[in-house]
Amino acid sequence: MNIRSLIRTLRRNYWRLRLRLRFVDSTFLAGGKSVISSDLNAGPYSYIGPGCEIGAGVSIGAYTMLGPSVKIIGNDHIFNVPGSPIIFSGRPEFKPTNIGNDVWIGAGVIVISGCTIGDGAIVAAGSVVTKDILPLTIVAGVPARFVKSRFLT
Repeated sequence: MNIRSLIRTLRRNYWRLRLRLRFVDSTFLAGGKSVISSDLNAGPYSYIGPGCEIGAGVSIGAYTMLGPSVKIIGNDHIFNVPGSPIIFSGRPEFKPTNIGNDVWIGAGVIVISGCTIGDGAIVAAGSVVTKDILPLTIVAGVPARFVKSRFLT
């Protein structure tokens, strides 16, 4: 094992221990200071960039990359009860967030909890994902909308 591999392994183990991540692959890597729920499930060679905020119930597939400052949060308040303040309206049923294999999520993206992002999808930087994204598609904008298919010209 060369020195570069040793440093990479030590760095991975440091973040797994510091963030108490028990359900991530040994090849998972976090790029810096992030707030990550300890129930994160991450596949082989997945990466989370610095400054990310990952809430509960998130699953990330193999070879998936999250750029810096990605947030997977929200969708946890009931706001449509007339005459009741939001703070007292309760919370909706919990829905897990699933991000497929080989997904690339750009910097500053916000993913609302409970969404599913299909295998091979790309989410452009600064987008807000409010609905499920089909596999092998490229989305962008606020809210994120279909731009084109990843492999079709």
